[in-house]
Amino acid sequence: MASMEEDFPRGGTEKKTTEPKKCAKAHDVDNLFERRETAVTKKRKVVQQNETKKTKQQKVEAGDLKLNTAPSVEILHLRNLKIGTLMLGCVKEVSIFEAVVGLPSGLVGYLPVSNICDSYTNILKDNLDSEDSLKEVVSLPELLTPGMVIRCVVSSLDSAKEGQISLKVSINPKEVNKVLSSGSLKPGMTLSGCVESVEDHGFLVDIGITGTKAFLPKMSKSSKQDLTVGQYVMVLIEEVKNDGRVVRLSQDPQALGKACAETCQGWTLDTLLPGLLIRACIKKVTPHGLIVTYLSSFTGVVDFLHLDKDKTSTYNLGDEVLTRVLYVEPSTRHVSLSMRRHLLPPGGAVLDSFSSERVGEVVKGCKMTALHHHSGALMKMPDETTVFVHKNLMKDAKEEFNPNRLLSQPEHILRVTDYSPMEQMHFGTLRRSIVEREFFRYQDIKVGQIIEGTVVDLQKHGVNVKITEHITGLIPKLHMADVVLQNPEKVFFSGLKVKCRVLSVDAPQKKLFLTRKKALVESTLPLFLSFADAKVGCISHGVIMAIKNFGCIVRFYGDVSGLVPVQELSAECVDDPNELFFQGQVVQAKVLKCNEQDKMLRLSFKAVTEADLNNVQTAKYDFVVGKMVEVSVSRKVLDGLEVTIFPEEVPAFIATVHLSDHVTNCLPLWTVLEEGDTISNIMCLSKNKKKGIVLTKKSLLKACLDGIPTNFSEVQVGMEMVGWVKSIMPYGVFVEFPHGLFGLAPISVMADQFIKDTKAIFDIGQTVVAIIKNVDVEKKRFLVSLKVSDLTISEEGSQARMIQGLKERKSISEMVTCRGESEVLQQLSAVSLGDKLKVTVGDTREDGSVTLTSDQLSKATVLASQNNTKGVNTSPGCKLTAVILHVDFMNSEVHVSLLPELTTTKRKRLEKGSKLTATIQYTDKDFAVVSLGDTGHMSIIPTRTHINDIFDSKVFHVGSCLNVTVEEPSNQELGGLPLVTYQKMNAEKEQSESKSEDPEVVMTVRVKKVKPMEVLVALSPVGTGSIHVSQIEESPVVGSLPTSSLKVGEKVKATVIGGRTIRGHSFLPISHTNLNASFLELSLLPRKLNDAGRNMSRNVKYKPGDDVICFASKYVKELQCLEVHVKPNVMGKVELLAMVNKAGQAKHPQTLYKPGETICAKVVGINTIRPLHLSLSLIGTHKLEPGVIAMSRVWKVEPHLGMFLQLPFGNSGFLSVMDVSDEYEDNPLEHYKQDQLLRCYIIEREEGRFIVSVRPSRLYKAYKKVTDPEIQSISVIKEGQIIRGYVTSITNLGIFVRLSRSIIGRVNLQQVSKYFASPETLSKHIPVNALLTAKVLRVDTESAHVDLSMLSENTGKPDILPESLELPLFLTKEQKRANKKAAKRKQDISESQQQDGKKNGQTIKKKKACPEKGNTTEKQKTEEKKKGKTLTEDKDSGVEVFFREEEERCAQVKGKLEKKEPKRLQVAFDFPWESTLCSLTPFATVDNTHDSSEDEQEVTSKPVKKTRKELKEEQQKEEQRLSKLEAELMDTSVRPDNTVAFERLLLSSPDSSLLWLQYMAFHLQATQIEQARAVGERALKTISFREEQEKLNVWMGMLNLENMYGTQESLQKVFERAVQYCEPLPVYQQLADIYIKSDKIKEAEDLYKNMVKRFKQEKAAYLSYGTFLLRQHQSNAASALLQRALQSLSNKEHVDLIAKFARLEFQYGDAEKAKSMFDKVLSTYPKRTDLWSMFIDLMVKHGSQTEVRALFDRAIHLSVSVQKIKFFFKRYLEYEKKNGTPESIQVVKKKALEYVESKGAETPS
Repeated sequence: MASMEEDFPRGGTEKKTTEPKKCAKAHDVDNLFERRETAVTKKRKVVQQNETKKTKQQKVEAGDLKLNTAPSVEILHLRNLKIGTLMLGCVKEVSIFEAVVGLPSGLVGYLPVSNICDSYTNILKDNLDSEDSLKEVVSLPELLTPGMVIRCVVSSLDSAKEGQISLKVSINPKEVNKVLSSGSLKPGMTLSGCVESVEDHGFLVDIGITGTKAFLPKMSKSSKQDLTVGQYVMVLIEEVKNDGRVVRLSQDPQALGKACAETCQGWTLDTLLPGLLIRACIKKVTPHGLIVTYLSSFTGVVDFLHLDKDKTSTYNLGDEVLTRVLYVEPSTRHVSLSMRRHLLPPGGAVLDSFSSERVGEVVKGCKMTALHHHSGALMKMPDETTVFVHKNLMKDAKEEFNPNRLLSQPEHILRVTDYSPMEQMHFGTLRRSIVEREFFRYQDIKVGQIIEGTVVDLQKHGVNVKITEHITGLIPKLHMADVVLQNPEKVFFSGLKVKCRVLSVDAPQKKLFLTRKKALVESTLPLFLSFADAKVGCISHGVIMAIKNFGCIVRFYGDVSGLVPVQELSAECVDDPNELFFQGQVVQAKVLKCNEQDKMLRLSFKAVTEADLNNVQTAKYDFVVGKMVEVSVSRKVLDGLEVTIFPEEVPAFIATVHLSDHVTNCLPLWTVLEEGDTISNIMCLSKNKKKGIVLTKKSLLKACLDGIPTNFSEVQVGMEMVGWVKSIMPYGVFVEFPHGLFGLAPISVMADQFIKDTKAIFDIGQTVVAIIKNVDVEKKRFLVSLKVSDLTISEEGSQARMIQGLKERKSISEMVTCRGESEVLQQLSAVSLGDKLKVTVGDTREDGSVTLTSDQLSKATVLASQNNTKGVNTSPGCKLTAVILHVDFMNSEVHVSLLPELTTTKRKRLEKGSKLTATIQYTDKDFAVVSLGDTGHMSIIPTRTHINDIFDSKVFHVGSCLNVTVEEPSNQELGGLPLVTYQKMNAEKEQSESKSEDPEVVMTVRVKKVKPMEVLVALSPVGTGSIHVSQIEESPVVGSLPTSSLKVGEKVKATVIGGRTIRGHSFLPISHTNLNASFLELSLLPRKLNDAGRNMSRNVKYKPGDDVICFASKYVKELQCLEVHVKPNVMGKVELLAMVNKAGQAKHPQTLYKPGETICAKVVGINTIRPLHLSLSLIGTHKLEPGVIAMSRVWKVEPHLGMFLQLPFGNSGFLSVMDVSDEYEDNPLEHYKQDQLLRCYIIEREEGRFIVSVRPSRLYKAYKKVTDPEIQSISVIKEGQIIRGYVTSITNLGIFVRLSRSIIGRVNLQQVSKYFASPETLSKHIPVNALLTAKVLRVDTESAHVDLSMLSENTGKPDILPESLELPLFLTKEQKRANKKAAKRKQDISESQQQDGKKNGQTIKKKKACPEKGNTTEKQKTEEKKKGKTLTEDKDSGVEVFFREEEERCAQVKGKLEKKEPKRLQVAFDFPWESTLCSLTPFATVDNTHDSSEDEQEVTSKPVKKTRKELKEEQQKEEQRLSKLEAELMDTSVRPDNTVAFERLLLSSPDSSLLWLQYMAFHLQATQIEQARAVGERALKTISFREEQEKLNVWMGMLNLENMYGTQESLQKVFERAVQYCEPLPVYQQLADIYIKSDKIKEAEDLYKNMVKRFKQEKAAYLSYGTFLLRQHQSNAASALLQRALQSLSNKEHVDLIAKFARLEFQYGDAEKAKSMFDKVLSTYPKRTDLWSMFIDLMVKHGSQTEVRALFDRAIHLSVSVQKIKFFFKRYLEYEKKNGTPESIQVVKKKALEYVESKGAETPS
């Protein structure tokens, strides 16, 4: 009551009195809060009247004050917030020093690290005061996580910059729970607290209540075990002791979520806390929310933001709702509640959504759905997302709030400003100033971006720059300028506008770093924003951050930095980098190497070139050939101008020869242009690395660009293109065209005239028109012609070109005049063509020209040529009148004429169309000045009527005459001169187009030499000719050799059809001019074919599919094709796949066709290169279609999919694993290798590739043995069908089996095996591409789904999983149902018996009928034992007594059985030996099999008695089972199938390596790799050390295991151990064999090399290595190894070693080489009969009969003992009896008799 009076004093402040105050109960006081009366206070007597009125008004207002009432519903506004307000918040962000908390109504608070709790604050202080490390302190991000819902209190409302309010909150329990006391704590309350200390058995939690110790037990199932000091926790009071001084807490999330505040817990408005779950009743429904009552009498509000959006329109008065307290304002007792689902159970502890990526997004087309005048508006974005806009943000700051105007607008544009986790809603703004703002948050700023800001202040570390109201950046001291500023305060001051580039942005930490270095801000080079941008070869600007002895460290943007090694700093040697560079220097660096993963960058300074920089700048330019640009001259170079393109400021280059179409104008234009001049109408021509962007000003190129091809594939014969001369060679000129195309114009087609010297015809850069004559597709080149007669472009453009050229010359004169301030330029610009001036004759030069002087041109040189002074007195000093012909500004010369007809004749009027005779007065390569008869007029004409015309000095020389026609009497573009056209008076006659045919030449020739492809003949009287194989017979028979029909010396009549050049052997037609100097080509064909032969190069046309007769030339092994000749000038090629129809034919394709053999082929394709080349086919077809059988070559083998094939005619195909065979097998592709040839059947074409099949049923129609038919559609598959396929994948959905190319079936996991196995287990036992058999269960043709089953009862096959895995079985529905019922019965029985036991206090004894008269089976006995074991954890002694009784009864029955039956071996076959006591379960929970449920049934009901016959049958069955089991155990020949059997056998035979290896293999079959390794290790420890071979066998098994299932490291470790414990050499040999068997050839070879190094003196090492090399067909390496062995081994071992190597050569290598080795050894050691015997054995096996007989003959003539010779004769006779004839047998006998006789004759002597 006292605290209440202090908060709400009646009538203001009262004087303290000593009178005792009446106390009231807390509940009564709370009820009084409905309406309180204000007390009347005493006033001073001396008051003014107006103060009295104010006091009365205050009394009335105070009298109307209502506490804990809700007259209206509003959201929480920041202006109404007070210190001490308790709120529910959600953590949004957490940093080291503070956390950002989302509060109701979109408010944001900041939680400092010092406002966690007192214990955490003390730890921070202690660590700051001490010198110890701070690592022991748990950081704030570890205590709080985003999304966590917390209870907090407003701790401060300080004013920040620019009038903003900084809202800080605290979660310190002493502040949040200060309204509570020890006496107010009740069980079931939920409080917030922080861990104060960590104890052994739990945690002391600070709940902020003085005198109360709160303990959270650690062993509680619901408590977390990783709490630390300062950890914020929500706890539930479980128990209150000692009047609240000791409290036991719980952290059970389920209990916390369901805990509601109840009236019995004594909650009051003083103690009410945010976050409490309260049941409320709706008191009033308003448009802005609800007013509710709770805890019997309290009133609260639910604003519209916290209503359940799905039930907004369904709330009614009196409805009971579940709410959670949002905030409590202590002074007014105002309580706000929330009904949002994310804050109610089961949620409320942690919110999943606490941030949004849409913050900052500007959204158009938003609609206003609801407007709340005192709060704001709800809006819908186009994607139906709700956004709340606060009232203050619905208008700009200076505008008036007009809700009607807002409602009238159909759509709005808003910016999402924040996301409130408490409302799970976006908040936005309609203020235009914020919506249109470029940068709203730090995430909007990108690294490398140019931004502008205002300087705020200058600090020691840099300059603070304000970007927007909420975004500030820092310019570090190093980045203030390009150089280090000594006095930055003189440059930077508050309010300064600066332009910067962003260096880095850390949005979460709100850090922005900028640079003001001009070189970086204005850089046009690419920016390295990440290591991915730093491509090798790229150049960028960076800043040197550090200088070391080993180089410079350069920093770019973000975290990108790199090292420039000292050798890359400069082209010269650098001793000290500090002398050349300084920290903060901006440099250009080129990337040499970049590792993105390791973030390592290697750079170079010296590698940066000017060309690289230009390429970087031009790369950004939008370059298009033909694009018109305007440029500015940057620099003049020798070959052109370096310019800059406007306005992009991109560098470019324009060559001097490209300044004009007129060659004579190019150099003057280059001369007069200076830096800074602007050139317009420039066209982009090309782009290359050397020059960058290349430009041109040739107007003809601009006009004809559209018709020029853009790449070589578009080039066609007959195209006319405009280009320019690129280079001039003695054999022709190269012409360049746009888009990088080049063509060669040979000297023969450069002009219509005969040309001797190419240099005098065209100039470099001259514009020409070319027509394409020939295209070489393979070499990508073409030939062009510059002949005017070959071109179709008319000559109408000559006048336009002339006018353009004259304009250029005029512009040159104007530029010279404007720039030159000299007097001579002024004089030259004052005269023009046709002007007359007075001159005085001067000296005469050697060429006959006369120098003149004139007062008007006193500074210039005036010249008159010899032709312009004819008939004029040119004596020095004579004064004459001259007419100006040409003004040369470059040389300051004026050319004039002194002829009287020009100087004295008056100008006559010209008529259009009049024809005149013009005389040339002055000429250059482009233009000529002419005088028009006696009219007194002068004009200018072009010297070339066509752009390709050659300047003819004989025609255009001074004094020559032309016929001209006046087109215009006065042309403005010519400066008033007449425009005329001309014709040559002495024009040559054009050649006739029609040419007479050459006469036929027939001669008698003599055959000189016959070759397969041609016949050489001797001509009469001298000379040699050739008759091609195609010109011998008119219709040669296929398979014949036409040239063989002619004999040497035979005389025949032949017709000359052409010739061949002696050097290049190119075919020349008979009409060729150089035919006489060539090798003549003749023909024996009749006249009608000969006519075609003459023009074969022109008129022969072939089409794909045509049949042609060709003649085989040779097979090119490198290209794998057959070259053929069709005609003398027509060649052809046949690829290998188009040659053969069988794979066997491809082994020796060169033998299929003889040179010159006649072949019938089909044309596949045509090549236009001369001589004409055809692509042919010999397999009867020229294209592939479905149904065709063709050869193919394996290109690539994909083990799980199929094979990619190369098909004839450049096609490719795919062979699926389903189309390999008609009978599926495991690993169907293992027989196929790369480059193998196959016959295949073309099925269809799909996505540019043929689908093929190699099934025999496809290739051979008669083939009927089809085990697995081809499935072409899903309709073929029928339910119940047994089908096979290959596994494609194993997932949680089942096993997917490929049934055909396009159909994949699925086997549900329950249909795979009777055992329950996970996909991982199945993947270990069923590899991908394994062949499976399944039964079709269901076929869905619409969705193309096929469901399969692999169960053995469906397929008839054994189960896919072995029984040895001991996997659980799948239960049927009936078994599951029975188990559930049994478990329920057991639970009911157990509960009822336990209750009876508690009541009676006696031991529980279950009555269970014992089996009658020995009918108990072994299975039942085993089950009883198991049940007895399951009770080990049961503490009920009664149960133990019961089981002892049961065991005694069963023991009695068992004893009876033992008396009756013979004694047998007792083995618990089914007992799980790996079971432990920990795996046993209590009796009440046993629910394993159906038998257990039957046992339980017997507990509650009487046993069903069986007849004697049934009991006897059961006994006999059991006896049979036991007998069978004993027989299996006693039979040692049966291979064990479980671990128990193996262990039993190992006890009897511990040294048997075979048994140990079988044990390992047993585990490997179940993919139990580690168990197999363990068995191997046991074997090595168990086998006796004397059994070396047995141990070696186990070591080999270990090596095999690691090779198949281990890694290279594990294999190496086992190998090293084996070498230590065994003889090393056998271990090496065995491992090498293992490598070879697993196709690890490289590893085997390396091991052999190490072996021969280590065992240099061991012959076996060399023999093993030699065998390996010869098996790998490395005969040369084996020979080298033999030589090495002979050097290492002793001499006595050489013979045996050589013999054994020779034997290996016989087996795996070269037999001839082996023979030579034996011959060499036997020649040295002829008496080694063992070697002779070995040699004979090998020759019998590998040699011919002749060689064997010869060897026997050598052996029987040896000088050895008779006994040994007798041995050889005996073998010789056996060989002949087996392989010879009766005659050969008699020969051997005769030789034996002769030998005996010879020996007999020697004995007497």
